Amino acid sequence: MKINEEELSKPNQILAIKVQQWLESWDEVRWDGSEHRRQPDMHFYLFSLSASRLRKLSGINKRERIIQNKEYNPQDKETGIQRRHDKKRSEEIANYVRYGYPLSEPREKHRLTEAFKVSEEFRDLQQPGWLPTAVIINILKKEDKRKGKSAYDTDLLQIKDINNQISLIDLPTKLTENTDWKPQSLHPIEIIDGQHRLFAFDDKDLDDKFEIPVVAFHGLDISWQAYLFWTINIRPVKINPSLAFDLYPLLRTEEWLEKAAENHLIYRQARAQELVELLWSHPESPWHQRINMLGDSGMGKTVKQAAWITSLLVTYLRPKKDKSSRIGGLFGSPVGSAQRILPWSRVQQAAFLIYTWQMIRSAVFNCNEKWAEDLREGKQKNLLDNLDPAFGGSFETLLNTNIGTRGFLYITNDLTYIYSDELELENWLLGDEESDNPDQQAITNALESLLEQPVASFIRDIADHLASYDWRTPSAPGLSSSESQSKKTISGGSGYKELRLQLLHHLEHSNSSSLVTAATKVLEIG
Repeated sequence: MKINEEELSKPNQILAIKVQQWLESWDEVRWDGSEHRRQPDMHFYLFSLSASRLRKLSGINKRERIIQNKEYNPQDKETGIQRRHDKKRSEEIANYVRYGYPLSEPREKHRLTEAFKVSEEFRDLQQPGWLPTAVIINILKKEDKRKGKSAYDTDLLQIKDINNQISLIDLPTKLTENTDWKPQSLHPIEIIDGQHRLFAFDDKDLDDKFEIPVVAFHGLDISWQAYLFWTINIRPVKINPSLAFDLYPLLRTEEWLEKAAENHLIYRQARAQELVELLWSHPESPWHQRINMLGDSGMGKTVKQAAWITSLLVTYLRPKKDKSSRIGGLFGSPVGSAQRILPWSRVQQAAFLIYTWQMIRSAVFNCNEKWAEDLREGKQKNLLDNLDPAFGGSFETLLNTNIGTRGFLYITNDLTYIYSDELELENWLLGDEESDNPDQQAITNALESLLEQPVASFIRDIADHLASYDWRTPSAPGLSSSESQSKKTISGGSGYKELRLQLLHHLEHSNSSSLVTAATKVLEIG
């Protein structure tokens, strides 16, 4: 096919270099469409495109908090495609494009206000803001589907090969005719790497003709997109692996990463340690200053940090090992009928854990069962610290032991995992700035947001019913000899499993049909 000047002058056409990149050894790779790992094309494309057009074609959507009774469109939240956005990072890039370095540095570092940036005094600091690094994208094919939907033919980019080295790419005609163009369904482009550069061009002061280089794959399956993101951003040690799992939730369950050296285990351990520290440090947490972080002792500090980390690794951060019906971790496995990864950040994960413990603390505090009253007998509730002896009594309540904390983590994880569809867990989203920085205010905001979600009342019901379970340890006061002997079954390595089973059987007698159903299903799965 020949190409002429007239064809190149069309506003909706791009000239692209076709890069052949394939090795015979790659034919041995395990391709599997059912796992979002179908065999890709043996080439990709290089071209340039205005940032504003690429922004419209990719349709990156900013995350917004779900407002109660507001309709939620899951189409815009495809797990593994949507990445978290750091607004400050995009603002810095926008400043860089406009002023160059060092005027693009955050104001708190150089104290350069907008007024200073345009003054003569600082004029000699202005530099060009080149963006020579390519944005990496995937151009959807007609057969590509996301949550059962595909892009309209008129919205797709059409690729025509001129020869083995050159191709023409036709943009949607209406894109070049209408500045307010929007696709009828899916956007035809997915951003694999470089979304913060595109968000920078939301700034109205930037020239919409500013072009950026693009590396484009065609019909690249989403698992391979996650793989590319990992090799570009994490393998060269560019960003914290733990942060990467918030940016790209699909990476939490990639089989190749699960098997690769210690990368995946290190992530899970790092995330578990982060969550334990947030449980310990947040003032609204029932475990505030009560976890034995450094081996010291003190009021209520009977559970060590290492034990908490292990418990989170085998509950909330547990991977789903195979395609069987085994229950996975809410933060580390695909959930629901669609088997998608919850895109919850560490802020949301920490808030969720804190909330579950707030509920069981409150339920136990208001409990007048014999077991609780026996633990309180002769002792005054510490209303200031909420250290009810039934909840925080040292060595007397299972809720303040390794076995008891893991038992409660097991139950809240397993039941919410089983009921994830009904609880609409996927719909709980926060704004980007609230999601990315796990400071105390962000977690407090997330706790408030969580109260609006269906899962909040479900967790409260679990806690209310579990409060009637006898949480006393074998050495607790008020136990008969037979009761004490029975309690000894909840000890040692087998005690974790035994307590989990006892708690599930206890929930089977709940007056809540949803709890009974969930507990029964968990017991059936094992």
